Amino acid sequence: MEPKTKKEKSVLWDWLTTVDHKKIAILYLIAGTIFFIKAGIMALFMRIQLMYPDNTFLTGQTYNELLTMHGTIMLFLAIAPLLFAFMNYIIPLQIGARDVAFPFLNALAFWIFFFGGLLLSISWFFGGGPDSGWTAYAPLSTAEYGPMGMDFYVLGLQVSGIGTLVSGINFIVTIINMRAPGMTMMRMTLFCWTTLITSILIVFAFTPLAAGLALLMLDRLFGGQFFIPDAGGNPIIWQHIFWVFGHPEVYILVLPAFGIISEVIPAFSKKRLFGYTAMVFATLVIAFLGFMVWAHHMFTVGLGPISNSVFALSSMAIAIPTGIKIFNWVFTMWGGKITFSTAMLCASSFVPTFVLGGVTGVMVAMAPVDKLYHDTYFVVAHFHYIIIGGIVLGLLAALYYWYPKMFGHKLNETLGIWMFWSMYIGFHLTFFVQHILGIIGMPRRHFTYMEDGAIENYNFISTMGTFLMTIAIIVLVVNIVYSAFKGERITTGDPWDARTLEWSIPSPVPEYNFAQVPQVRALDPWFYEKVHGEGKMKPATTLDDIHMPSPSILPLLIGFGLFWWGFGMIMLVMENPWVPPIIVIGIGAAITFGAMLVRSVKEDHGWHIPVERVKEIEDNVRS
Repeated sequence: MEPKTKKEKSVLWDWLTTVDHKKIAILYLIAGTIFFIKAGIMALFMRIQLMYPDNTFLTGQTYNELLTMHGTIMLFLAIAPLLFAFMNYIIPLQIGARDVAFPFLNALAFWIFFFGGLLLSISWFFGGGPDSGWTAYAPLSTAEYGPMGMDFYVLGLQVSGIGTLVSGINFIVTIINMRAPGMTMMRMTLFCWTTLITSILIVFAFTPLAAGLALLMLDRLFGGQFFIPDAGGNPIIWQHIFWVFGHPEVYILVLPAFGIISEVIPAFSKKRLFGYTAMVFATLVIAFLGFMVWAHHMFTVGLGPISNSVFALSSMAIAIPTGIKIFNWVFTMWGGKITFSTAMLCASSFVPTFVLGGVTGVMVAMAPVDKLYHDTYFVVAHFHYIIIGGIVLGLLAALYYWYPKMFGHKLNETLGIWMFWSMYIGFHLTFFVQHILGIIGMPRRHFTYMEDGAIENYNFISTMGTFLMTIAIIVLVVNIVYSAFKGERITTGDPWDARTLEWSIPSPVPEYNFAQVPQVRALDPWFYEKVHGEGKMKPATTLDDIHMPSPSILPLLIGFGLFWWGFGMIMLVMENPWVPPIIVIGIGAAITFGAMLVRSVKEDHGWHIPVERVKEIEDNVRS
């Protein structure tokens, strides 16, 4: 029987039905960027409101909604998918695989995430967004106090979280089972290690979040009593459930950034990563301790001195493995032939910025000190030094480093340096002074304040910093558009003279990734072959037809069905819905289960790229 080949489809249909990990990565990149810009505009509006005392730019209700949506979108719908974009694109290449373990599930994870984010976002058209803060503390998030926007929060995150959970499982299986011959666990890159550990954290952290959101949904939609004090419920239980997820979530976001920094610094220092084994075990320890510290967010709720002491000590203990990473990055740069490209500027500046965020983290880990800082802008400053000063700098380093691999051309370095300095100076102007605001007593989550010289001046400086960061993002967008037309086209798969396996293949990457699965002979396999081998990876397989998974519209349909299912659940509490909610729920369930049924009964063994076509592509690359 002749092997099945791929049928040509339109560009739009190709992207809607793709199961190629590289295209899914770009879909994550586009979606995450849209959500990032949306959340950034919300932050800009909030800073404009706080620019002057007694300002009336926003009402208190609108400010609460923007505050809630900004935090929720940034953490769940912007930073996470941007990290997933690079994980999706780079991880299979770094382990020598032709795709992830479950390509269909990979597409499914994206579309479920996307439609969950869409469900959360449309709350603005139905009476306003959620307004209980991104942590959704009960009883503020219960039906008595939280408007319908909270229903969109609960169902949107529930749907989106399913996609994240599926993606985490996929990466675990991919990294454990899909490594090329010779790619032992201790030959994997740090980015692979942090992705693996992050995926394990996702499995264990998103399950309690899903349970908590289900309980909150029962309270809001069906008269449950889990978090309602007057009915015998306990709102503190929500805090425990949320932070059992919430603190590992910080490491779900920051560990991949650690991995990115561990790739960029060696590449532009022309040195092997210092202390590779110590870095691996430090990552494992950070992940383990990340589950031991959730109640340090709850020092002010009255858990008692023993509990507070245990969680304070375990929180401070995380500084030890993190310190190992900091010193190893510094020692990697020490004595290296450093090239300060935009990627390296972002990666190297990550180190002192994250140290400052970590130091303030140790401060608030001390329960008596946290009593003073807990509800002030000091905590806001600490959190943003981790999320923006750490993770966003890591994402920018990844973008400039891997952009040639993903798109076949470099981003403009001059515009990149302008972007970096605008972002870096604007970031410190925005958030460093917020430490001072917190120390002098400005409470967080307040939308206005009375005229006071110190508070007024520091808030003005903070807002000016936000304008600078906005300029940086505009310059980045201009750079992407400009480079698409005028950017330096690369004629080699390795424009940075890098060390890891993804740089051994052409840029942009062929659909099949590797014409022949590579044989890995050392840590930093590409560098090893350039120095000790023949300048190319040794093949572990013969050149033959390459099997590829078939594209499918079913992942999109399942995500679309879950969207309508969730929206129908929200309609249960709408006043005078234009359609009976049960109809919308039924349509959503029918689409979801119908697509799942088709997937179950339809046999599809994929398609093949003929060896002649593979040879033709490889010859064109070499020429």
